[in-house]
Amino acid sequence: MEKATVVVIGGGATGVGILRDLSMRGVDTLLVEKCDLVNGASSRYHGLLHSGGRYAVKDQEAARECIIENQILRKIGKSCVETTGGMFVRLNIDDPAYEEAWVKGCAESGIEATPITREEAFRLEPLLSRNVESAYLVPDAAIDGFRMSWQNVESAKRYGGRSLTYREVIGIEQANGELKGVKVRNTITGEEKLIECEIAINAAGGWAGKVAALAGVEVGVQPDKGTLLAFNQRLTSHVVNRLHKSSDGDIFVPHGSITILGTSSMSIPDPEDTSTSREEVENLLAIGEKTFEHLRDYRMLRAFAGSRPLYIPPGGVKGRGASRGFAIVDHEEDGLKGLFTIVGGKFTTYRLMAEKMADKVCAKLGNTERCRTAEEPLVPEVSEEAKIAARKYFPAYGTNLAATRLGPERFARVVKRLEESPEKRELVCECENVTLAEFEEIAQEDSCYQINDIRRRTRVGMGTCQGNFCALRSAGLFAQYGKQKRAAETLTRMKEFLQGRWKGIRPVLVGRTLRETEMTRALYELSFHVNGGKTE
Repeated sequence: MEKATVVVIGGGATGVGILRDLSMRGVDTLLVEKCDLVNGASSRYHGLLHSGGRYAVKDQEAARECIIENQILRKIGKSCVETTGGMFVRLNIDDPAYEEAWVKGCAESGIEATPITREEAFRLEPLLSRNVESAYLVPDAAIDGFRMSWQNVESAKRYGGRSLTYREVIGIEQANGELKGVKVRNTITGEEKLIECEIAINAAGGWAGKVAALAGVEVGVQPDKGTLLAFNQRLTSHVVNRLHKSSDGDIFVPHGSITILGTSSMSIPDPEDTSTSREEVENLLAIGEKTFEHLRDYRMLRAFAGSRPLYIPPGGVKGRGASRGFAIVDHEEDGLKGLFTIVGGKFTTYRLMAEKMADKVCAKLGNTERCRTAEEPLVPEVSEEAKIAARKYFPAYGTNLAATRLGPERFARVVKRLEESPEKRELVCECENVTLAEFEEIAQEDSCYQINDIRRRTRVGMGTCQGNFCALRSAGLFAQYGKQKRAAETLTRMKEFLQGRWKGIRPVLVGRTLRETEMTRALYELSFHVNGGKTE
């Protein structure tokens, strides 16, 4: 029987942030997640590190939280943040009165919003619509949700924190009004076990209501689905927000070599619903092309969706009207001592949410250690000397990409492989510059059960070909290097990987995307005899 002082339920940004915070304070903490880490809303979003400008009119408390946390995350997670800067633009169809309220709200929230001329806006972002009337620069940025979350786990491990993936919570054990433990099932093997603990923290995001129900308590969580589009190149250098009342399709975020447009807002009954439709795609394009008039000229890579966990207090509103703030619920008020729920918020404020949650837990445990998560970097940076020495083994810009993905210890091991085995310099994924040596390093980790687990750590299959040319290579290499028995099921693992890519491609099958998909279909059907998920 496994034991921990605190069990954190949910491996999204909030959950891993809590794991890190409590571990740094010396609390024996174990995190359980029913899938791989960062499998929900923390990765299915536009990757925007908010300046707070989006909330400056409607929710200044959230805006102030965002600008403060924005600066902290830039400091502690340098390799996860691209300092793109942000631009808010008002079109000639947008309300000038809202602009005035927004400028005032930014000033009151501590957000630096610098006005620039139309000419300067067009110089910085040449593809902008000429219907732009005014523009402002703000400290928005792009953030890699996968990397930030995994680095939190790595940091927690240094302080004794533990995590178990593919462990679904199926029961909350209690007696006489006190929590006794959390029952989990291994979703790979079916094995069930009880984890004894003093405190459990329900940080399951959109699933928080379902987890609470296992304990016989209620939490007002409304899953709110947001659909996004990924384009095959950078349309912008800055994060571009439309300066009007928050709505669908009004944010463009540059990420690496692509651009993400989002998002929509739709209340749904089931957080598992990450489906996207052609209608949603068309709606986003119709709105987005008002900001970038030639948007449809660029190839869409995929559509994807995530479920925001909006907290709905009794009598509260749903959808875009719901607060983007967060709430902490102590279920001792419901008659169950030892269970907490944290819900709501946004990725930008995950560290603050974790701090407030850890404060409450430590108060219960009598732990007086203060929070240090805003001061200590998540992981050490790879030194410039190490990167310079490694450049001869990587493609032109592959060194920096590998260094930011891997961190110093893994990077050193990968470079050693490249030195000793020149054949491991071969690229598994040409779009993202992932070498065989890097793939091997990640595939050998105990937490990798499928190719998608490797994808989330390395970005294999996330580039412009969407896995067309690396899926087969990845399946073969996973069978060779993976520790888990499932890795040997090569064809099944490849189909899982391709099916995940296909789910996002299907709603955007027009123009050049359709032509490339036909090439992929021919490649796998004619060359590999993979047809409709069946093997001949």
